[in-house]
Order: sequence, then structure tokens, then C-alpha cells
Amino acid sequence: MNADTDAAGPAPDAAGPAPDWAAWHNAWRNDWRRIAMSAVFLVYLAGVPAAVAKYTSGAASVAGYVILAAFCVCHLALLYDPWATTASRFLALFGTMVALTAAEAFFAHEAAFFMCAYLGIFLVARYGARAAPAIALMTLLAIVVPGLVPSWHDGFGTALDNFTAITIPGIALAMFGFFKVVQANHDLAEARSRIAALATESERTRIARDLHDLLGHSLTTITVKAGLARKLGAADTERALREIAEVEELSRRALSEVRMAVANYRDRDVSLAGEMANGRELLRAADITADLPRAVDVVGPRCSELFGWVLREGLTNVVRHSRASACAVRLTRDSVEITDDGTGGGGENRTDGGNGLGGLRERVEAAGGTLDAGPRPGGGWRLSVTLPPDTGTPETKTPETGTVTESSDQVTDGVRT
Repeated sequence: MNADTDAAGPAPDAAGPAPDWAAWHNAWRNDWRRIAMSAVFLVYLAGVPAAVAKYTSGAASVAGYVILAAFCVCHLALLYDPWATTASRFLALFGTMVALTAAEAFFAHEAAFFMCAYLGIFLVARYGARAAPAIALMTLLAIVVPGLVPSWHDGFGTALDNFTAITIPGIALAMFGFFKVVQANHDLAEARSRIAALATESERTRIARDLHDLLGHSLTTITVKAGLARKLGAADTERALREIAEVEELSRRALSEVRMAVANYRDRDVSLAGEMANGRELLRAADITADLPRAVDVVGPRCSELFGWVLREGLTNVVRHSRASACAVRLTRDSVEITDDGTGGGGENRTDGGNGLGGLRERVEAAGGTLDAGPRPGGGWRLSVTLPPDTGTPETKTPETGTVTESSDQVTDGVRT
């Protein structure tokens, strides 16, 4: 770095990032556009300078014009955002406008009350219906004052002749309705924002629950089978390889289910028969004696998918937490019950606060049913789900199996199978 560069000072980048001139220009242009649009509504004050020219001359006329110009500046400054400005700033600007209106009355006489219409706009914008007494007072002054000042040579009907007595309350009423619409739109936007936030949170909960339901069972089975293959080792190589092959298949299936869940954001179809078969294999791999129904057609169609989710979550919890040696499942048309003889994890790991039973309870309640989970009096754990009876569904009969009764097993010609 040479001496000239040092003398010139730091490089432009060293002083900080360059200002965003495009953004600044757009903001400046938008602000001036807003001010220009607001200034258009000041055309109603055209009668005030005409009255100043009519009633005064020379320095008095100049004073009247300056007062009106100051009023317009305060109007634009306050109109920029009458809701967001602080109370002290609002009162300062509004008080100045009131004083300028009173001062203008000495130069424009009755025409100065046109300025009261603009005062009414700010009162309504800031205070709503509470501004009604002030609006009524300004209307009354517009009617009474011209008749009380002899030098004006006006009567009490002047405010009616120039429509001031009508304009002040009329504009205030119109702006009251306008601001109500603005407030309603603002409230609606906020309500939509809150609903969107709640919907997002609900969707996150649903996705978390579904991922738990999809992965919990598969990963538990993979863990159990991998552990079994490790224990078998060289003692039973063929069975160990078979277990490892099943682990690979389960891993592929779990990956496919996760991809489906992420891609479609909806539950994977669950089959009660499929979950019963998977549960039987899971309990066998965990060396837990399984007492499961061989048929599931006793369950009504409306309960089949939900009971599939119950089996998936319930049997997964048995393998994970119970340290049980036996597990039984009982099915009826409208209920499913899972029991085990385990001694572990009852109070801490299988409470309603977990994602598994918590998500399952949401599913059951959405279907109008009840879920009961807790320790059994004689030891072990019990998970029961019951749905309201479907009175419109007739008793199921098949020629192969005879009458299907509400039991855990299927009866064929009086012989339990």
C-alpha cells in the first residue's frame, strides 16, 4: 500500500457496506406517493384561502395563508399513520391543528370551520365512537359562532348554507365506517395468521406421530432380530443369516414407508391382518409366547385399520418395555385388548405422555372410541381400545366358518381353531 492510498483514507469497503440506493429510492418514492395521494383530499380546503382573500388584505392575508399551510403540513404529518403514532405526538399535532383552526377563524371567518372536518377524521381514526361528543361540539360551533360574532355579518344559518354543519358530521360518520372496515380486515388477517400457525403446529404434530408409528415398530423389530442374529452367531449360522435377511427386508420397507410419508404427508395403509402377522413374528423373535387370534374377520370393517394401529403400537411396547414372557391379543367386533405378564416399564415408559400411546389415543378419540392403558391387578400390562357399537352392521356369517362370535378365535362348525 503506497502513501497516496494511506493519505486518502480507508477503502470504501472498509467504511461498511454501500447503501442500498435502489431500496432507499423505492421507499422515498412510495412515501411521496402516499403523501401526494393524501394531499389530494386537501382540495376541500380551497374555500379557506378564497375566504382569506375576501375578508383580509396585505399582511393579514399572508398570515391567513401561512396558517393554512401550517395546518396542511400538520395534517399530512398526522395522516401518515394516525394509529401507530404515540399518544403524545398525536396530541401535540392535533392540538396544533386545533390552535391553527381557531387562529384561521380571524382571517377566514366562517370558512375556517371547513378545517373542522379534517379534525373530525383524526378524532374518529384515533378514538372511534368516543369521538362523537367532540364531533357534535364542532358542528354546534360551526352553526353558532358565525351568528355570535357581529363583525362577520353572518347568521346562524350560514353553516347550513355552506353545508359546513352537514359536512363535519357526514365526513366523520363516513370515516367511522371506513375505519371499521379497515379494522375488520386487520382482525381477519390476524385471525388467518393465527389459524395458519395452529394448522402448521397441528401438521407438525401429525407428522411426528406418523413417523413414530411408521418407524417405531420397524426399528424395534430390526433391533430384536439383529440381537437374535448376534446371539445365534456360529451356533446356528443358517438361522442367523435368515434373521439378517429379514432385517434387511424390514430396513428396506421402513425406508419405503418414510419416503412415502415424506412425499405424500399421509398415513400408510394399515391392515389388521398384516399387523397381526407382523406382531406374531415380532413376538417370536423376542422370544415371547404369543397368544394371537388366527383370524381377524370378527372385527368390523370400520375398526380394521384403527385396530391395526393399536396392534402395531401395543406389541411394539410389549417388546420394548415389558420384559414379558407371554402376550395375548383378544379381538371382538368393536374392541381389541392386548395383555402381557411383564414386570418392566409400566409406570415410566408406557404412560400416556409418550408419543406412541399419545398419538394412538388421538386416533382412537378421533374415531369416537376410548383407550384404556395401565397395569393389570394381577401383574403385567393391559391396553384396551373400544369403539361404539355399530348397530347397523348385521351379524357376520360365512358358509365355511359358521357364525362368527365376539371371541378371540374363530369357530368353525363348533370346533375352535
